[in-house]
Amino acid sequence: MFAAFPTSSLAKWSQRLLAAILLGGQVVVHLVTRPLHRRNTIEQMAAVGPESLLITLVTASFVGMVFTIQVTREFINFGASTAVGGVLALTLARELAPVLTAVIIAGRVGSAFAAEIGTMQVTEQIDALQLLKTDPVDYLVLPRFVACALMLPLLTILSFITGMTGGLLISSTMFNISQTVFLDSARFFLDVGDLIAAIIKSLVFGGLIAIIGSSWGLTTTGGAKGVGQSTTTAVVTALLAIFISNFFLSWVMFQSSALNL
Repeated sequence: MFAAFPTSSLAKWSQRLLAAILLGGQVVVHLVTRPLHRRNTIEQMAAVGPESLLITLVTASFVGMVFTIQVTREFINFGASTAVGGVLALTLARELAPVLTAVIIAGRVGSAFAAEIGTMQVTEQIDALQLLKTDPVDYLVLPRFVACALMLPLLTILSFITGMTGGLLISSTMFNISQTVFLDSARFFLDVGDLIAAIIKSLVFGGLIAIIGSSWGLTTTGGAKGVGQSTTTAVVTALLAIFISNFFLSWVMFQSSALNL
């Protein structure tokens, strides 16, 4: 049954996951007790934010357009074309914008964290930092954590706006839905709490991506081959963490709305 995932690999993955949990605890403590390396943090913010902006916006625009194409035709058949904007706004704010943005950042930035720190680990640069009395958590992990936690919510909001713009374009040009009707529907359905939920989700996702990528890098062994394996496993683990945490966050944030229906 577990032939594709040997017991030794599962045990090693579990150990690294435990190390990531412990690293997360260290980051929280250091965040409130240690000074932040500003230069490193600004560099990581540039890598997470501006350098990821284009691919994030392109993805969001096409997701919004595809969703509109799939949904609008069915809504027209049921005579509910005026609800297209609202449904798209809710879907983007609650799920698509934060989750898809986090997936992009996990693949692009989380893998880079694991590869960069993993290379430093196997070439003994981490040991050199410790000899210089520099804490790797403060110097390497904390700036990445702060960068992801700050930039991912901004990218998520931009993704939401871009996705709505794509949906508006398709609904007005292909299905002749008035832009005013589309936007009024979005304002009617969407609540400020939905945008706050998107920001909270993206904060959590950003922290998970940074912690997992950094932890897998710090626990890398085996030279160049180990760096490649750590990079791949870090991305897969980050994606799992995003999807699992998204379920629990959605349950906590939206279960009261479901119970009131």
